[in-house]
Amino acid sequence: MTVRRATLEDNDLSLAIQPVLATAHGATIMTAMKQATSDDILNAILTSLDDDKAEEIVQISLRGKTEMADHMVIASGRSSRQVAAIAEKLTERLKQNLGVLCKVEGAEIGDWVLIDAGDVIVHVFRPEVREFYQLEKMWLSTEAAINAR
Repeated sequence: MTVRRATLEDNDLSLAIQPVLATAHGATIMTAMKQATSDDILNAILTSLDDDKAEEIVQISLRGKTEMADHMVIASGRSSRQVAAIAEKLTERLKQNLGVLCKVEGAEIGDWVLIDAGDVIVHVFRPEVREFYQLEKMWLSTEAAINAR
């Protein structure tokens, strides 16, 4: 049996796994869960977005550019309803599969949903809103931004 306990580290909510001692047939068993790395989280996000038919998925490495996260992912949904559904399924999968709790903004409206998964930031847009804000241009070089879309 593993018990999860939420802790506050660097103003981010993360999961810490508390090992629990259990006895089975007189033997003591120590259980613990491996914490997900930023690359594990990124791969789970990319898989989830692909499974939910997100469009124009762009992955941006933030390592060496900022300390807020290691990766940023930008994707589009065809409608507000699809954007909200993509975000909801993504947060459910991250929680279920990796134990990652996400902070979500904008899901009620569905034009632009921001998902903070700790070391990975995800933006899911309606196409018109994505075109207006052009986040890729802020984080990618000019050539890479043109090739990304």
